[in-house]
Amino acid sequence: MTGLGTIINCGAIIAGGIFGLLFGRFVKEAVQDSLTKVCGVCVLFIGIAGTLEGIFTVEGDKITSGSTMLIIACLAIGTLIGELLNIEHGFERFGEWLKSKTGNAKDARFVDAFVTASLTVSIGAMAIVGAIQDGIAGDYSILVTKAILDLIIIMIMTCAMGKGAMFSAIPVALLQGSVTLLASLLRPIMTDAALANLSTIGSILIFCVGVNLIWGKKLSVANMLPAVVIAVIAAFLPF
Repeated sequence: MTGLGTIINCGAIIAGGIFGLLFGRFVKEAVQDSLTKVCGVCVLFIGIAGTLEGIFTVEGDKITSGSTMLIIACLAIGTLIGELLNIEHGFERFGEWLKSKTGNAKDARFVDAFVTASLTVSIGAMAIVGAIQDGIAGDYSILVTKAILDLIIIMIMTCAMGKGAMFSAIPVALLQGSVTLLASLLRPIMTDAALANLSTIGSILIFCVGVNLIWGKKLSVANMLPAVVIAVIAAFLPF
């Protein structure tokens, strides 16, 4: 069944949110704050691991680095586009709409939880590659692996930040579902180089989400999202 991987992934996110709500009601506010920071540390290291994998290569007994200019160009151009489009504001407006329509108007952290969780589970190569494989071959193994990781992440985020985190299933469904439906068109575009660039830039954005979780909102990560598209385009440029 085409799209089953995304269905499983969204189901895991919702299940993680339910578990988080069940346990979160017994957790004191001070503990919730600690859990938020712990979650931030975990997200930081997920981002660091992915970034280092894209930057460093092992050649014999030497470790070489590269992609520095690519990273700078993608982030600079992507962030400029994102700021002009004000994507962060769009995320927040959608979060406010969800907050109102789901009867959570009194939840002060709903929007922050929704935006933060959405960025954490939506960015990355696993979402794109998994959705393409699901759409073309019906192979949803990558998305099942992602679903397990997302369940754990969303459970912790919901426990620490509230029920807004579980609504991250919506952008995941929209993104991965769209990629699955358009898989035959996107597959030629997602070359090894394009996926490597996407993974590196996506990992940096995940790192930025971790920064916001630990130190408060310092970066408008949603406004940096076009950098991922620029990274894929850069794979086809002659340099």
